[in-house]
Amino acid sequence: MNDARIKKHPILTPEKNPILITFTFNGKTLTAKKAEMISSALFAHNIHIFGRHKKDNAPQGMFCANGQCSQCLVIADGIPVKSCITPVKQGMEVRSLDGLPELLNDDTIIKTNGYPPTITTDVLIIGGGPAGISAAIELGTMGVTCILCDDKQILGGKLSLQTHNFFGSIRDCYAGSRGMDIGELLTHEIQTSTTIDIWPDAPVVGVFADKLVGIVKQGQYTLVKPERLLITTGAREKTLSFPGCDLPGVYGAGAFQTLVNRDLIKPTDKLFIVGGGNVGLIGAYHALQAGIDVIGIVEALPTVGGYKVHLDKIKRLGVPIYTSHTVLKAEGTNHLERVIISKIDDHFQPIKDTEMVFKADTLLIAVGLTPVDELTTQAQAFGLKTYAAGDADIIAEASAAMISGRVAAREILKDMGYDVEIPPEWDELLKILRSKPGPIQEPYPPPQNKDIYPIIRCTQEIPCNPCTEACVLQSIKIKEPTMMGRPQFTGDCLGCTRCATICPGLAITIVDKRYDPTKKTARVVIPWEMPQETIKIGQHLPTTGMEGNDIGTAKIIAIKQSHWQNKRSLVSLEVPYNEADHVAGIRIRETKTTQKPQKPVDTHDDTIIICRCERVTKKEIKDYIKKTGTRDVNAVKAALRVGMGPCGGKTCTDHIIRIFRELGINPKEIQPHVIRPFTQEVPLKAFLKEKKDT
Repeated sequence: MNDARIKKHPILTPEKNPILITFTFNGKTLTAKKAEMISSALFAHNIHIFGRHKKDNAPQGMFCANGQCSQCLVIADGIPVKSCITPVKQGMEVRSLDGLPELLNDDTIIKTNGYPPTITTDVLIIGGGPAGISAAIELGTMGVTCILCDDKQILGGKLSLQTHNFFGSIRDCYAGSRGMDIGELLTHEIQTSTTIDIWPDAPVVGVFADKLVGIVKQGQYTLVKPERLLITTGAREKTLSFPGCDLPGVYGAGAFQTLVNRDLIKPTDKLFIVGGGNVGLIGAYHALQAGIDVIGIVEALPTVGGYKVHLDKIKRLGVPIYTSHTVLKAEGTNHLERVIISKIDDHFQPIKDTEMVFKADTLLIAVGLTPVDELTTQAQAFGLKTYAAGDADIIAEASAAMISGRVAAREILKDMGYDVEIPPEWDELLKILRSKPGPIQEPYPPPQNKDIYPIIRCTQEIPCNPCTEACVLQSIKIKEPTMMGRPQFTGDCLGCTRCATICPGLAITIVDKRYDPTKKTARVVIPWEMPQETIKIGQHLPTTGMEGNDIGTAKIIAIKQSHWQNKRSLVSLEVPYNEADHVAGIRIRETKTTQKPQKPVDTHDDTIIICRCERVTKKEIKDYIKKTGTRDVNAVKAALRVGMGPCGGKTCTDHIIRIFRELGINPKEIQPHVIRPFTQEVPLKAFLKEKKDT
């Protein structure tokens, strides 16, 4: 179709003959997949600038890909729309939103059916991700009538973007399976229920004082009167403010995963990532799978916050990690071209003369998540019986969200008078799945006097047990009473490789010292999920240790694939005999050289955009607070229009509060901004239903 489409992927299967439609962008005819979002179709044609801002003509492009911000506004068939949540239609005329859109002509007056319909239900579940689906399944087994609504066209939430194997418990949350497969399993299970009404493409836009909930169901405004409300809306990504943070090419990790893993589009050639949590580390891994070069990851803390096994597997592939560093500036004319980082001190302040410049066309912001809880706040204020689960309650992994949804469903059932209990082991499991990774320890030593055995490089306590379940001989055990313990090999090994195949962290290799009777070489089997064209039989590649350190050179002697391996390959390496226990992977990318800035880096506040919708700078906000002495976020909004744009303050409010703190203002003195329905924009036509004459 075109160069930006991903044709091959080690995990995903691109459509061979997708249904194509045509549309125009600024008069040029382009192709798109049927039902593809406008923004994705434009990215597929290497179009990353969607318009120009009315205030200063600044280029506008993708940022969230989730309908939360307004960076991707375009004009589609004459109407301003968020391109990331608007599907392309055959013959659609799309053009850049340059400045303010024109006012439309008056519509023809129509007769309407009056007030929107009102539907009653026992439970309304808002959010069709892992928590919402799991809760609905639990409620459905007891015959409770539910409506499960989601703003996307398909269920699964962020599971549909996850190509990696999940951690946790095999029996309780499908650990060892890929996120996208878990989403399909949950969706299939919920579709078998007879009491759950599933509403896709149905964003909830407000909860009101009369305890009605407003939903735009497939374009038609509908009111729902629930007896109980369960909020499973997930989380939105946090953002950073720095010079150049508003450039096209700087966007969230979730947007990147949407483009790459949902839409199979390669949006970048050279990627840099800010944030060493699981989201950033996994984003780097997904990029490498898609054939994208990851230039590096920067993390402000001395150590990354994500699982060490995630960190190790990308370091083994050759991705550098810069801890105790921060991003100073993003540079480019109309699109990101360079990223400047520097070391920081114990107070997180940049250290002079430590700056480094990297050429990159995309910068991912992966600095954490915050619950989407506006609807929860509204519902509780109006006295609805309200519950929350998943990331809308507490930020954690998707495995925790599944259990959280089940627990919330049981709480609802108990309140409804059903004779059910919440098993104590569920509460304990939920605590484990939500727990932070433990301290890093020394790896267990390799077994002695054995010819074939696994090397398990799991040096940090994390909630995970697939390898213990997969071992046919039950030779892998966790000594601690919970799955938070570190797995250890203590018995015999058949060499079946099932442990290496299922390990979510790719932290297990198989050593076979029977390979060479002369004991000059040995065979090491490593798990592999990178593009197949990066390796071939007979090739010699540099080997790496657990943390990416150089070991030596290996020859690829076999590449094995089978259906039960869940699209993971097993690569057999011929290595020197005395290196077998140390080889954990192979390096496929070379570390790129960096350069120093040619002139001092300008990081003044007047260049930092805080409010993307209205293009309000950090300096403008600071000056206003200093001048007026205000402690009220609403006053700042009224004076500067910050937070008054199409995103409704979703991307800038946290930054405004942070500015108050930087000015020495006690957080207890800060008056938060008022959230009012609607929580997102609703077109007027959604309220109109034409009355047909009979």
